[in-house]
Amino acid sequence: MQKTWWKESVVYQIYPRSFKDSNGDGIGDIPGIIEKLDYLKELGVDVVWLSPVYESPNDDNGYDISNYQAIMQEFGTMDDWERMIKEMHDRGIKLMMDLVVNHTSDEHAWFVESSKSKDNPYRDYYFWRPGRDGREPNNWVSVFSGSAWLYDEQTDEYFLHLFSKKQPDLNWENPRVRREVYDMMKWWLDKGVDGFRMDVINFISKVPELPNAPGEGRYEWGGQYFMNGPHVHEYLQEMNREVLSKYDMMTVGEMPGVTPEEACRYANLDGRELNMVFQFEHMDLDSGWGGKWDVKPWSLADLKQTMTKWQKGLEGRAWNSLYMNNHDQPRMVSRFGNDKEYRVISAKMLATFLHMMQGTPYIYQGEELGMTNIQLDGIEDYRDVEIHNMYRERVIESGWDHGHVMWTIHVKGRDNARTPIQWDDSPNAGFTTGEPWLAVNPNYREINAKAAVADPDSIYHYYRKLIQLRKSHEIIVYGTYDLIMEDHGQIYAYTRTLGKEKLLVLCNFSGDQAHYAVPGRIAVSEEAELLIGNYDGIIEERPATAPLRPYEARVYRWK
Repeated sequence: MQKTWWKESVVYQIYPRSFKDSNGDGIGDIPGIIEKLDYLKELGVDVVWLSPVYESPNDDNGYDISNYQAIMQEFGTMDDWERMIKEMHDRGIKLMMDLVVNHTSDEHAWFVESSKSKDNPYRDYYFWRPGRDGREPNNWVSVFSGSAWLYDEQTDEYFLHLFSKKQPDLNWENPRVRREVYDMMKWWLDKGVDGFRMDVINFISKVPELPNAPGEGRYEWGGQYFMNGPHVHEYLQEMNREVLSKYDMMTVGEMPGVTPEEACRYANLDGRELNMVFQFEHMDLDSGWGGKWDVKPWSLADLKQTMTKWQKGLEGRAWNSLYMNNHDQPRMVSRFGNDKEYRVISAKMLATFLHMMQGTPYIYQGEELGMTNIQLDGIEDYRDVEIHNMYRERVIESGWDHGHVMWTIHVKGRDNARTPIQWDDSPNAGFTTGEPWLAVNPNYREINAKAAVADPDSIYHYYRKLIQLRKSHEIIVYGTYDLIMEDHGQIYAYTRTLGKEKLLVLCNFSGDQAHYAVPGRIAVSEEAELLIGNYDGIIEERPATAPLRPYEARVYRWK
């Protein structure tokens, strides 16, 4: 068993635009982050993953970078950034930056040069192709809907953008591109950064011919030609040799469409590529055949099957990352729990469920407060480019029902996660003295950090306890996982085992009482210790017999 700090860490994701505004312009910033570092220290997190703070025209909230070595003016200065990392390190908190190198902004100097002429030295930094039969070079659809190609009149060619049209894809086949990226990574690491979260890093290798995707539609999903592509492992191994292996750091690759088998190549314990991956299978459980916006109810049976597949598939071979929400996903208590009458209890249950698994847990800002999804009135109140593109395509261009499309946005839209952090019950939840860039959730008077810190029974203090337990019980980090009571319709139950020590984790995912019998082979002896539970006055019975109350979670430990 290889023990490392990044396996034992708990990561907290900051989405800077929505975290804390220090100057009243309605936009979160780096001085605002510095202001709240004691709050994070008190929570007990070890690492902050900071979503992009680089210079950007902000078409996709900073994931369209125009200068990798400068700070976005709205967020502050490089001096602010240097003060932030020093203040983090002084508190024993490491910093993981977002690395966005599948694409740049179309305002990046490389792309500006690249678009000047066909023989420009930077032309081959991107994918430029002539049209085909008066149409785009191929039929790929963008992740943000519409064609993945944009025509450029000046050079009479198209460039590839798998995301927004202001996010042209970098051509990793060009060794100069790779060298530029590695040099930039070293520059940040030499400034003291402790790791990178790598945005859609399994998209960086495309099938060279860029063939048409199968299907009859005008635009079709071409993922098989750019996800987990032909040279992706070569590139990541080269990156590891040139950069990653030279620093004591952590890496996690965001990888849509990856399987456990592929993850074992990307995040193999041999350390040749990355430490872990973000996979999305559990995030797709409420998506139908039509993808993200084709909303269907998720099932507990599917959740058990998916989580277990990843826990067992990576066991002893690679390392899991554990998350249930982030800046691209709805709020987890609204999605997997009950954000009404059982908001506090179900948020604690979900946290228990996740933090007791094997892997590195990621907390998304506000999750520790039980922040919920928001329902904004009109499409004009939303800020996310993905939401606006989808609405335009479906309602304005294709005549879909406005009410139904708005419902899907309320359920799955990315702005659910991006509403400002609710610090207290003052105007705008204490996030800003100005006009917030995105509306604050009106429930901030009840749900806010000030109230949570003051209440010993809050979700916040429950997270503190979970984090402390992880630090004091090796079994929570390194024990093996086994699913039990697989067919139970309400309860997700599993064990963790390390040597002669065992944990039993029981989570009721329903709003009704749940009866069960623990399998005899692991029925708990009299010496079982209740490590944590999310109800006051836990029923003092052996866990083999006591029913679980609505959304109840209990963790027992015995030797």
